[in-house]
Amino acid sequence: MKGHGQQNIQFTQYIFNSISVNPAYTGYKEEWFGQMGLRSQWSGWEGAPKTGSISVDGVLDPEERRHGVGLQVTADKLGAQAATSIFANYALRLQLDRADEHRLALGVAGGVTQYSLDGSKLETVERIDGVVPDHMVTTWRPDIRLGVYYSNPKWYAGVSVQDLFANSNSAEEFQFNQNSLESLYRKVHGYFIAGALFELDPGLSLRPSLLIKEDFKGPTSLDLNAMFIFNDKFWIGGGYRTRARIFDREYNKNTANKLSAMNSFSGIAQFYVSPKLRIGYSYDHMLNSLSGLQNGSHEVTLGITFGRGYRQILSPRYF
Repeated sequence: MKGHGQQNIQFTQYIFNSISVNPAYTGYKEEWFGQMGLRSQWSGWEGAPKTGSISVDGVLDPEERRHGVGLQVTADKLGAQAATSIFANYALRLQLDRADEHRLALGVAGGVTQYSLDGSKLETVERIDGVVPDHMVTTWRPDIRLGVYYSNPKWYAGVSVQDLFANSNSAEEFQFNQNSLESLYRKVHGYFIAGALFELDPGLSLRPSLLIKEDFKGPTSLDLNAMFIFNDKFWIGGGYRTRARIFDREYNKNTANKLSAMNSFSGIAQFYVSPKLRIGYSYDHMLNSLSGLQNGSHEVTLGITFGRGYRQILSPRYF
């Protein structure tokens, strides 16, 4: 029996730093910015996903701000499986108007991922299974990510693809010491992000956004978020994640339409302790049949601005 799903990491707080879903976002803040994130998904379950990430990005040329560079390190663990990746990002940021309010960025990221499997944590039906290793085994795979990102002071939109080297149907795609593990096959993932900013009152703004995540095989994932921003210091809001039937696929004729489209809703907050330090927290509550079987997902982020170069940012970076 085989099963297919969207296996890439899904962060809730990508809305504070979209470098995790689009390499063209690199350097958008036009200042050196570092972020650490920790996510515990489906807490209370043994072997539930746990993810840690660190990213740093900025611009090489503080006057023209055309060249954004960054580095991302991510560690993800799910039961006996684990993956640790490191990617170097570059974005060419094109100025579209004299006032420099409109920018179009073209981004690329290249890196490697170490996949591992601890066979000692798996229970097999047969005492000796030739496919499952009896110890920790690892393999390395390179990959490429591409993205386009447009922004102005009022709204933004971006599209990106990840795992471009993943469309292999060969049993050698993931070989762990001659053990072929089909459960670790990757798929190309596409992302579309968009959002806007509305000033409701002096000191109060509304920032709605959406993310569409697509693996071109399984159900499309749709995130809808809205954040209220108070005096540029405190952000609070929520999000809703659901299955979206955007493309007509073969599975729609079978079981998928019988499943609930609801996934989860989230509560999200971010607080600026100082102009250079911000802390974020989010909680995801499942809305499907898993809701009573685990204690939700928790995510904490810590963001630090290292400096603003030769000038002050003319307007806060809400995106």
